[in-house]
Amino acid sequence: MRNAPTILHLDMDAFYASAEQASKPSLRGKAVIVGGLGPRGVVATASYEARVFGVRSAMPMAQARRLAPNAAYLVPRFGFYRAISEQVMELLHSLSPLVEPLSLDEAFVDLEAGEAAWDEASARLVGEKLRADIRAVTGLTGSVGLAACKMLAKIASEEGKPNGLVLIEPGTERAKLGPMSVRMLPGVGPATGDHLRRAGITTVDEIAEAGEDELVRLLGKAHGHALYAMALAHDDRPVVAEREAKSVSVEDTYDVDIHDRIRVGLEVQRLADRCVRRLRGARLSGRTIVLKVRRYDFSTLTRSETLRGPTDDPAVVREAAARLLDSVDTTGGVRLLGVGVTGLADYTQEDLFAQAAGEVAEQPEEEGGEEPVEEQQVPAERRWPAGHDVRHAEFGHGWVQGSGLGRVTVRFETPDSEPGRVRTFRTDDTELEPADPLPLVPRRPGAGAAPAGAA
Repeated sequence: MRNAPTILHLDMDAFYASAEQASKPSLRGKAVIVGGLGPRGVVATASYEARVFGVRSAMPMAQARRLAPNAAYLVPRFGFYRAISEQVMELLHSLSPLVEPLSLDEAFVDLEAGEAAWDEASARLVGEKLRADIRAVTGLTGSVGLAACKMLAKIASEEGKPNGLVLIEPGTERAKLGPMSVRMLPGVGPATGDHLRRAGITTVDEIAEAGEDELVRLLGKAHGHALYAMALAHDDRPVVAEREAKSVSVEDTYDVDIHDRIRVGLEVQRLADRCVRRLRGARLSGRTIVLKVRRYDFSTLTRSETLRGPTDDPAVVREAAARLLDSVDTTGGVRLLGVGVTGLADYTQEDLFAQAAGEVAEQPEEEGGEEPVEEQQVPAERRWPAGHDVRHAEFGHGWVQGSGLGRVTVRFETPDSEPGRVRTFRTDDTELEPADPLPLVPRRPGAGAAPAGAA
């Protein structure tokens, strides 16, 4: 561990929910919950106003609705969030070549490697400027933690939430950590926390007092040694520059178990097409096709097939996924399906299978390959997900408040407008169409085009 607080941890504040509030004036200052809206959906992010009611990330959506029945419930717009994330990551990369993204809204930065900071004063200046730059570029807020190691920097950013900066001075680490819950340490989840609690260990100080031998006895050699070192504020993990993706995958959880084998097969084909679109978007190909099936009893099966070489051909991936499905019994019902590709490469080997070549011409083009299945399987009202952007020929830009029974309700407003008016249309209204999200911060004259963030 270094002796200067030059490891920075950035965590955007309630990222998805904050982005939705920023783009929708009528939701600012109100409880907003983003996630899957079906019976089996979970909360992805809750705004701070929603957290007052006890709503938390990863909570079942049904429980969230009981706690906050009057909140706004929105379907995620991942393309929109990804576009904002790219703006934030660009700011981080301007500080250092060593940026380690953990998710769309969280990253570590080694400021010393970029010669951006070398002591407490310079690190604090960089952190404050970063927060201001993020606000100016995205309109959102992020919390910054600064410390001499990754573990403490993350703890500091948590303490700074929301919209704050906390710097842990070298020499104060043990005093800072001591009274904290063991759950604050990396690698201590609910199961490990309960195991330690049963042994009478609930704080970081108590881990240090128990000693390394006792930790090894309780948790095993690797985990025990690592946890004891962290309790002493020793964390030598380096900031690792962005790693290459090891796999590309997509999956869907269904509100009602699927029993019809034909429907299961169609869903797998649709997921295969989505996976290939994501693969091509990253300019990658892959050699191993993976099928994931979670059955009615929560048992999860994975099957894989390795091809002779990497591919990004949708027909080849569909065909492999279908073969894998043939080996899985789905008669009891399926609650989740997923298709993935591993063994990634940045090139494609053509004509892997002669039988696939004859099918390519019969399949829809990549841009439209998903639509026929979507139209057959998804009710009309689900084409208007709550929170997603639309444009009306007469009323302009708006977002979907809700849909059902052949109707869609839209609130017409933009990020820089006053709260807008609500109108209801038929779901097949020809003057209403999906739209790309608008930038949260107006572009400056002469500046390049901002990412649209199309969902």
